Amino acid sequence: MRAHDVHVWYGETHAIKGVSMDISKDDVTAFIGPSGCGKSTFLRCFNRMNDTIEGARVEGRIELDGEDIHAPAMDVVQLRARVGMVFQKPNPFPKSIYENVAYGPRIHGLARTRADLDNMVEQSLRRAGLWDEVKDRLSASGTALSGGQQQRLCIARAIAVDPEVILMDEPASALDPIATAKIEELIDELRGRYAIVIVTHNMQQAARVSDYTAFMLAGEDRVGRLIEFGPTQQIFTRPRDRRTEDYITGRFG
Repeated sequence: MRAHDVHVWYGETHAIKGVSMDISKDDVTAFIGPSGCGKSTFLRCFNRMNDTIEGARVEGRIELDGEDIHAPAMDVVQLRARVGMVFQKPNPFPKSIYENVAYGPRIHGLARTRADLDNMVEQSLRRAGLWDEVKDRLSASGTALSGGQQQRLCIARAIAVDPEVILMDEPASALDPIATAKIEELIDELRGRYAIVIVTHNMQQAARVSDYTAFMLAGEDRVGRLIEFGPTQQIFTRPRDRRTEDYITGRFG
């Protein structure tokens, strides 16, 4: 995906200004920065989730495989299948584990037979590292799982429609350290299969899981801007901007 000169407003409030970056299909990209700097707002631009917020307005160009995602011909439902999203708080449907994962393939007509659907559900749960834990209780409610299992179920649901990009908005912030470690392992296993973009407040997590890191910051005008973007190792060891260094070393934020 490619973003060029993206601005977002909420009503009269200018939330982010002039953000541009390329998201590589084979890498994990992390967005870091203090609360209120526009990380989640920018993330939601990639699958037009800001469209669901009254008064929100996005300007600039965002492309998926060279296509303008705001073009009139772009089907937003299809866009959100191609660019899946996992939210901060696990949000499984109030359905069975099986139906949570089968929902996407079913509504998008991806499975011709029940056997196809069964296979898609199993493969998605395997990729999400959940199959061995739930294979004997697929008819149980997804909401009955632990928080970490629910989040992996949401990831399985996202990848069941074979997306090109997976957006993760602080996917481990509500989880305990063990569940967090499993999510990080999963991100590592999914690397190269999908483009993954993760918003995180945890700089150690960004350093562990990502290939590229974007540091965002809101100025005195409270408008979020991209300060620096580059390979994660360079951002954390040799940042080019003093503000990046100050944030990473804990001098502010």
